Amino acid sequence: MSLPGDIERAAGILRAGGVVAFPTETVYGLGADAENAGAVARVFAIKARPPSHPVIVHVADAAALDAWCTPIPAVARRLAERFWPGPLTLILRRRDRVPDTVTGGLDTVGVRVPRHDVALALLRAFGGGLAAPSANRYGRISPTTAAHVHADLGRDVDFVLDGGPCRIGVESTIVDVSSGAPALLRPGGVTPEELEEVVGGPVHMRVGGPVRSPGQHPQHYAPRARVVIVDREEIGARAAALLASGRRVAVCASSRASDLPGGVEHIVLDPAPADTARELYAALREVDRRGCDVVLVTMPEEIGLGVAIADRLRRAAGLGPGSAGSDY
Repeated sequence: MSLPGDIERAAGILRAGGVVAFPTETVYGLGADAENAGAVARVFAIKARPPSHPVIVHVADAAALDAWCTPIPAVARRLAERFWPGPLTLILRRRDRVPDTVTGGLDTVGVRVPRHDVALALLRAFGGGLAAPSANRYGRISPTTAAHVHADLGRDVDFVLDGGPCRIGVESTIVDVSSGAPALLRPGGVTPEELEEVVGGPVHMRVGGPVRSPGQHPQHYAPRARVVIVDREEIGARAAALLASGRRVAVCASSRASDLPGGVEHIVLDPAPADTARELYAALREVDRRGCDVVLVTMPEEIGLGVAIADRLRRAAGLGPGSAGSDY
């Protein structure tokens, strides 16, 4: 865990144009001064992230929203009042202070207030907004501990604030409220049902169009092992066929299949959706640590947090919108 004084040290690094990894309730972020185009460009370089893919600006409280965005629709204020601090990112029209490096040249920007004491202390000490995607190489598994950040990025980061394991474990929900009816761009820690309760009607998933937010690439959140989605009753047969072809196989599921052949690595996830979300990325990292070539996964029921978990599994398997899908 971070020591007293680490917050001020990290804030000083950010003010000097440096890059700091910090915890949030969702995943660890890789932060830079959102108004320093050079510092933000370094974040993109560290991650090897395409410059056309926007990053989220993290701020200390909802009052900062007007400083970064205009206009602010009434629905955006209702969502911010209900879910901030928390795992919700709002996409709004940006003010001129936001550099193109943050938005990929778009006229919109994503903003959120994280619900984590260390993140909020850092934002207050820094005194501005932090442009911060997840603290990992582009397309790979998001980090949910400081150790994951060190393993992924090594010495490329100027400082890592350790806030312990992330409480939610999957990224924020992203809602576009920049024009017209709210649209869901990425499911996450705020469920569709919770959004619809505040909005007063359905919030539909938008597919296609400009990349206005993180996590919209068809393949994302992926381990080195190939992720293959299977029905629960097929796990044993699929594992046996892959073993017979010479591949090292893992199964990542909430219970052990009764017909699982010997030689398969089994990684158990807690079946409760909140626990599955919290454990998912660490489990996929464990698949790689064990040297597996393929991991078989099953899909959750797509309600509540299950929507976000299913989205991450599909993208880890390369089955996001527009993808050709799995080779296996």
